[in-house]
Amino acid sequence: MKKTMDVIDVLKHDHEVVRKLLEELSETTNRATKKREELFGNISKELKIHTQLEEEIVYPAFKKASSSSETNKMYYEAFEEHRAVEELVIPDLEKTDTGTDQFGGRVKVLKDLVEHHVEEEEEEMFKKMKEVFDRETRMELGRQLQERRAQLQ
Repeated sequence: MKKTMDVIDVLKHDHEVVRKLLEELSETTNRATKKREELFGNISKELKIHTQLEEEIVYPAFKKASSSSETNKMYYEAFEEHRAVEELVIPDLEKTDTGTDQFGGRVKVLKDLVEHHVEEEEEEMFKKMKEVFDRETRMELGRQLQERRAQLQ
């Protein structure tokens, strides 16, 4: 991802990376403890960075560009979904033995939450972003995301 991308393309790329990792993790068995640890570590890192990028750059710009009640609803719901994953699901998974059915169950919950969140962003928020941000703004936000990601990694 060297060349500057539209903010929506950057976010969609992140979504795809996490989706693939979650798919791979959910297909593992209880015996694949090392693989589960590695995949979960990657997912956790990707989600932390992605969440931070959205909360520092994307969501504030989105909220500022459109103050409709629809936008406010999307904004706060997205924050709450992040909070549920960051403060509940991820910490629980970190404490769960990767060789158990409980781990598999918690991975399923994480996958469902992430997929729901991604679907809402891609189908609702991104459409709204195309209305409230012109191409130049979307490119500038994309540049900021890529720059910040490089700092966080």
